Amino acid sequence: MADETEMANVRMRSTGATTWRDRFLQYKWTLLAILVCQIGQVTASLLLPSFSADIIDLGIGGEDPSAIRYYGGLMGIAAGVQLVLSATAVFLGASVAYHIGQSLRADVFAKVHSLALSQVQGFTVGSLITRCTNDVLQVQSMLIMALTMIVVAPIMGVGSAIMAVRQDAQLSLLLVIAVPVLAVFIGFLTFKAVPLYQRIQTQLDRVNSVLREQIEGIRVIRAFLQQTREARRFGTANADLTGTAIHAGRLMAMIMPSLVAVMQLTSVSLIWIGANRVRSGDLEIGALIAFLSYVALILIAVMMMGLMIVMLPRALVSARRITSLLQSPVEVGPPSRPKPLPPRGSGLHLRLEDVGFGYPGAEAMVLENITFDVGPGETLGIIGATGSGKSTIVNLIARLNDPSTGRVMLGDVDLREIAPEAFSSHIGYVPQKAYLFSGTIADTLRLGNAGADEATLWQALEIAQAADFVRAMPEGLMSPVAQGGANFSGGQRQRLAIARALVCDADLYLFDDSFSALDQATDRRLRAALRKAVSNAATVIVSQRVASIRDADRILVIEKGRMVGLGPHDTLMQACPVYAETVHSQARPEEDAA
Repeated sequence: MADETEMANVRMRSTGATTWRDRFLQYKWTLLAILVCQIGQVTASLLLPSFSADIIDLGIGGEDPSAIRYYGGLMGIAAGVQLVLSATAVFLGASVAYHIGQSLRADVFAKVHSLALSQVQGFTVGSLITRCTNDVLQVQSMLIMALTMIVVAPIMGVGSAIMAVRQDAQLSLLLVIAVPVLAVFIGFLTFKAVPLYQRIQTQLDRVNSVLREQIEGIRVIRAFLQQTREARRFGTANADLTGTAIHAGRLMAMIMPSLVAVMQLTSVSLIWIGANRVRSGDLEIGALIAFLSYVALILIAVMMMGLMIVMLPRALVSARRITSLLQSPVEVGPPSRPKPLPPRGSGLHLRLEDVGFGYPGAEAMVLENITFDVGPGETLGIIGATGSGKSTIVNLIARLNDPSTGRVMLGDVDLREIAPEAFSSHIGYVPQKAYLFSGTIADTLRLGNAGADEATLWQALEIAQAADFVRAMPEGLMSPVAQGGANFSGGQRQRLAIARALVCDADLYLFDDSFSALDQATDRRLRAALRKAVSNAATVIVSQRVASIRDADRILVIEKGRMVGLGPHDTLMQACPVYAETVHSQARPEEDAA
């Protein structure tokens, strides 16, 4: 039940249905508490200069100790209230921001896993990583700033201006000049900075993509001594990002000095004018000090707004990028009314009906008019030149993409009408790149069947011709697996990936060029054991080698995304020149002569 609930949560997240409004409404009572605390905090802050003026004018100037004690006590209470409410508001604001950041990361993660392969290629892996990490961090940081200052700053600014006018209306005329000047200047800088931050995030995507590619391809780089070239390529991407960031930083760096300069000049003017009025008796010293305190509070409020404005452009760009990802259509989403499949082990029939596939915006289709069927106990081999579309067919059967035209049927049901969890329980899939997750060998094998016992794991390893090297390891099934299976050879990774699929005990097995790293003797033994182990399942084997699919019940020959032959080996040798040419090109000299 817990797994089903989690799956439902992931599906809901992957649709991107949770809007920004929904995220904040989840914390409406906390946000209301933050608002109350911030209003109380600002109110207490605004009372402090007024109490200070009364102490100076009534207590000190009027030589009234009781007034000093009274207003001093009020100041102490106001300061204590301000401290408690401020700390509470900051704590609650940070809590909301971090929880929203957590839900954003979870939603982006779920969305990435719901994307079709074509969509992943459209976004690029580097960009998806940046959106899940840096973009979410930018939004989260802005939320922390906003929730702790967004109410304080305007209320403090407006309240201080009102209290300053109450103290002296003539002096307040200087603020009428200073504040609009600051607002226009900050607005101009923000307008110039937004495009730069958009460029920064794009360039950060590029840096991540280049770095990821170089780390994954480090063996190739070192083998061909291309460290200098790759360092230059990374340096170019890094320099572009640095240049744009410096440009944006220079613009944003002008905000705070400008704020301080304008407000300090305003304060100097106020002191000069106020001192003359105090000397002439038109203004009390306490009132002047209170007025200067309110100007300082206005300065603090404007600086708060300035800090938010510095962060706002980048956070807005990040929020748009996250939103564009979350709102991207789910091309391989679960059906609204899923149709059931027979129980596992009852056998299923795979059928492709006039299937075609093309990437969005592409001029030509990758596949066209692909039609075949595979029943329980049958094996279909798929062969063709590199780039002919073999793996694309497997991706459609595994529903990593949906066909642009036609249907992929499992039993009598279109794959698009089957719930993903129901479909996955019937399929064993070995991808072209045998990727292993970190953990132990047992963890790796149980990825397909969490409840498999050790006997089942060893049986799968025996069929996959992997039992010998696993037994030779000191810890056997508990031997560690590095990320990506880096501590195993290519052939060992392939055999472990095959064993992982066999643990599923599926009705349909897909082997996407899964024997390419095996020597011919191991390949023959594995295929012989595989025929017996999956005798009741439908099997699709993609291979570049004729020997791997020669004994299949039918062989599908693909050329440039089109079917050019379908039938058993002997029939295709007579009827399909493309297949015959492939066989002859791979035959040993003695076989060719025969």
